[in-house]
Amino acid sequence: METFLSAKSIPASERLIVALDVASGELAKKLVNELGDSVSFYKVGLEMLMSGDFFDLVHWLRQHDKQVFADIKFFDVPETVKKAAAQVKRLGVTFFTAHGNDDILRAVVEIKGDTKLLAVTVLTSLDQNDLRDLGFACDIEALVLSRARRALALGCDGVISSGLEAPKLRQTLGGQFLIVTPGIRAFSNLAVRDDQKRTVTAEEAFLRGADYIVVGRPITKSDQPRAQAEQTQETIRKMFDLAMVGG
Repeated sequence: METFLSAKSIPASERLIVALDVASGELAKKLVNELGDSVSFYKVGLEMLMSGDFFDLVHWLRQHDKQVFADIKFFDVPETVKKAAAQVKRLGVTFFTAHGNDDILRAVVEIKGDTKLLAVTVLTSLDQNDLRDLGFACDIEALVLSRARRALALGCDGVISSGLEAPKLRQTLGGQFLIVTPGIRAFSNLAVRDDQKRTVTAEEAFLRGADYIVVGRPITKSDQPRAQAEQTQETIRKMFDLAMVGG
């Protein structure tokens, strides 16, 4: 299979984003302290937003020199989304997300500045049956490609995409834009007992074209989160070190 290992000048240690999908800022800070210097990039999303601790946690992470991916997945009236995204941008986050029609993405592009806007393509919790139920008459890969092409044309910096569709994006749209891949598991596409249906391993995600991976439960629910994070970082480091030697 053709490989699409990222050639972007991103430090290997920053390619792992750990999802702080926990119930409170206190629990998130405890986890970050436990992970220590093994992780430098964190995703903060809707659960933390609704806990009321989102803004305090993002400020705290930035004060501790951590990068933040604000995964709010904005979707609303374009002007409302623009104003909401501007509030998040002020926090100094590295990435934020939006999904919706062209007008929504265009509104965020207008104010994003140096913050990287990532467009959601198709959630990794959805499979072909789910798309059919939602009324989409195309396959997942075609829908992901269509949404990514549109988002990049509008000025988005990249997309959120399953590793299963990433190769098609790279083949068709090139290597300049960012691909951030969630749904990372120890084995690809297993019948796991959670809500992720289109999964790949960390190695597969990078070989298929991801620039970053988002890992949640395999690290945060582990008996030894730091050891698991360090193991993932070692896997990433070896992949990119070998690529540099080979190049």
